[in-house]
Amino acid sequence: MEEQSTRQNKVSRLIQREMADILLKLNKSKFTGKLISVTVVRVTKDLGIARIYLSIFPSEFASEILKEIELLKNYLRGDLGRKLGKSLRVIPDLEFYIDDSLDYIDNIDRLIKS
Repeated sequence: MEEQSTRQNKVSRLIQREMADILLKLNKSKFTGKLISVTVVRVTKDLGIARIYLSIFPSEFASEILKEIELLKNYLRGDLGRKLGKSLRVIPDLEFYIDDSLDYIDNIDRLIKS
C-alpha cells in the first residue's frame, strides 16, 4: 500500500468526518440498533475514488447493511457533495468495504484465551 500525499490525507479526513455524520443520520432512520462507524477512508492519487471502510456492529449484519449502503451510494455521494462542495471541486466515487479488523482482534483474543 503506497503512502498517501498530504492532499490525499486532508481529503480522506474530510470525507471520513462528513461520511460518519451522514451515516449516523442514516443509521437512526434505517439501521436502528446497529452501529456503523467509518474506520478509514483512503483516496486514490487522482482523488477520483474514496475507499470507505466501515465497522458494523453487530457484525452478523455487516454484509446485509453493506448491500443497503451500496444501493444508497449515489444518494450518499450527493449528500457528501452538498456538504463538501465548497471544499472539493470533484466529489470522488465511493467504494464501501467492511473493516473486519475488530472481528480479527476479537478472534485472536478468543484463540489466546482458549
